[in-house]
Amino acid sequence: MLTQTIMIVDDDDDVREILAETLEEFGYRVIRAGSGEEALICLDHDQVPDMIITDVRMPGMSGLELAERIRERADHVKLLLISGYFLPQYVTERFLKKPFHMHELRSAVRAQLG
Repeated sequence: MLTQTIMIVDDDDDVREILAETLEEFGYRVIRAGSGEEALICLDHDQVPDMIITDVRMPGMSGLELAERIRERADHVKLLLISGYFLPQYVTERFLKKPFHMHELRSAVRAQLG
């Protein structure tokens, strides 16, 4: 079975590393990006993951803007938005509110990837 690849996009180094390490323990290959801009550079260099998990609130490009840009470039990529400061608004993507338990992350990832 081929290992699925997930990109973690979060400006908080600690959060990004915890999520990446957890997902690697779950058996996924992980690409790390510290910003929306960095994530798009990865996509431009043919590092297209099966799924992108992105924080909503980041300096520069927000996770919502990143999700929109990903849909324009690679609409087959699954998305999961995460945030601890998210104001209620309609989003079409799956969403996890921080803090969340790692089993919640695992369930959300499995639901998205099938």
